[in-house]
Amino acid sequence: EQDKINAYMTLYTALVTIAKAAAPMIPFMTEDIYRNLVCSLDASAPESVHLCDFPEVQKEHIDKKLEADMEVVLEAVVLGRACRNTANIKNRQPIGKMFVKADAALSQFYLDIIKDELNVKEAELTEDVSALTTYSFKPQLKTLGRRFGKNINAVREILAGLDGQAAMAELKEKGTLTIQVEGVDEALAEEDLLIEAAQMEGYVSDSDHGVTVVLDTNLTEELIEEGFVYEVISKIQTMRKDSGFEVMDHIKVYISGNDRIAAVVEKNEKSIGEKVLADAFAYTAGGTHTKDWNVNGENVTIGVEKL
Repeated sequence: EQDKINAYMTLYTALVTIAKAAAPMIPFMTEDIYRNLVCSLDASAPESVHLCDFPEVQKEHIDKKLEADMEVVLEAVVLGRACRNTANIKNRQPIGKMFVKADAALSQFYLDIIKDELNVKEAELTEDVSALTTYSFKPQLKTLGRRFGKNINAVREILAGLDGQAAMAELKEKGTLTIQVEGVDEALAEEDLLIEAAQMEGYVSDSDHGVTVVLDTNLTEELIEEGFVYEVISKIQTMRKDSGFEVMDHIKVYISGNDRIAAVVEKNEKSIGEKVLADAFAYTAGGTHTKDWNVNGENVTIGVEKL
């Protein structure tokens, strides 16, 4: 895939350049890296890293805005992973939607990177995440105890029954929150209230360095199925490596011992096959290499063989 080719070329350029720059300080390690990466591919290259020109700064490649925006992206990804951990949702389990609040106006290009890193279907940049937060209100006894006297318990019950979001919106807009106590309208200021914020059910959020991330942790059946697909791909890739297959070897996959996993694999044969280079699937025990796996709570036996 092109994004993998881009990543490999970037890594290659970085390793070769750093090897040249670090050669005077760590001569033997950089020589080994250089000969492995360069001399093995380019017969016309200098035979030693110590015969290469020292790298020069290419100022035209410096993009300060890109660096600043990527700092925000990195912060959002770190927070998103923390939210996943809080919700106990693996990275390979897709999530439907997330919200990002940041000082920087990130373009779709950066949102796509965040989505890809966090395995989220949709990412939305927002200036306000209060709609995803609910609030509860209690009376501040220091100010309201004397004011309402024996009616303070009635005030407590009224505040407990409020729509938290609507009440907070009114408090922000008017500066006061109006409730009715024994038929009389009473205006309460923010200092009269004990306000607690809580995440709405099905959402997890985290904030740091001016960035807030909110994940919608409600999983549909389609998302759960996709999570199974990614887990199966991961297990097969691990088996390819453990079996000593070459990167471009094509294989046959065997699935047995679990009807649910078998149904998911059969439905998604094309996408799984493209990722693991599987040209054939069989829903029975078999393969030159087999292993029992637990895939998101489902026990299944997977077998692989080289074609």
